[in-house]
Amino acid sequence: MSKTFKLDGREIPFETGQTIMDAALAAGVYIPHLCHNPEFAPHGSCRVCVVDIGGRQVSACTAAASEGLEVDNSSEAIGETRRAILQMLFVEGNHVCPACEKSGACQLQAVAYYTGMLAPHFTHFFPRRSVDASHPDVVIDFNRCILCELCVRASRDHDGKRVFAISGRGLESHLVIDSPSGLLGDSSFAATDKAAHVCPTGAILPKGRGYETPIGERLYDREPISIVGDVRAQEEEVL
Repeated sequence: MSKTFKLDGREIPFETGQTIMDAALAAGVYIPHLCHNPEFAPHGSCRVCVVDIGGRQVSACTAAASEGLEVDNSSEAIGETRRAILQMLFVEGNHVCPACEKSGACQLQAVAYYTGMLAPHFTHFFPRRSVDASHPDVVIDFNRCILCELCVRASRDHDGKRVFAISGRGLESHLVIDSPSGLLGDSSFAATDKAAHVCPTGAILPKGRGYETPIGERLYDREPISIVGDVRAQEEEVL
């Protein structure tokens, strides 16, 4: 008999070593997330996947599943926490969805819609970070980076290149590129790299394809992220 825990009252089977997130997704139960990718080790940086276990809020992507655990994934308190986190992510960067090429296929936008976060209430930071268009195939808008470190982990753990890193601390934390000039075009990065396909926002985009998919036909136009899934799988098929 397989081991199980309860998620919103539903029995979820799991294997030893699985996290709550991985077990839930394997069972077809969606838990909102941004920094999680099953191909990489748990990270827990975005905190959007927060769930309640016995009155304590923990990240589902780092919390281990265990026999008899009772997990709350849909309470109002959990929803409020997720919406507050998403609000902070939106105001810390430049996430103006109607003007973004990733709109309709953006995981950050889709998770915001799913959780009911339609407009942030905090004061916008209005960052003035650079846009790096030095690479022939890819452009990076550092204003849209949410520090999920997916590109960092993909470049390091999958591509074996270490093109990206996070520099600074606290509010000064920012994405940097490991190249002599600090520009992407001066690095070993390629559009075929795993790191080019994992960004959950419009921070890393292919050139020459902006707004090519009509409204109504974009990834999340017809069905929510809880059904469609993450952006990464669909992008890997295209790029």
